[in-house]
Amino acid sequence: MDKLKISSYLILIISIAGILYALLFNPPPWIVYGISIIFIPTGILSFGLISMKRGPKKDEEDKNREPFIGY
Repeated sequence: MDKLKISSYLILIISIAGILYALLFNPPPWIVYGISIIFIPTGILSFGLISMKRGPKKDEEDKNREPFIGY
């Protein structure tokens, strides 16, 4: 696995854990605000990076069939 995929999954897991902490336990409101400002956008970003890294199956087949000839 490459670094981008590993870091995206790690950030997604950390952001989900932070959001669940704010939901399940009762921290002070300023901590909930901080968690929502930091972890919700990073969770969306990491999910977007994961989905962009996968790509459609058609693109993967094209990459395997055609050699890279440069720009």
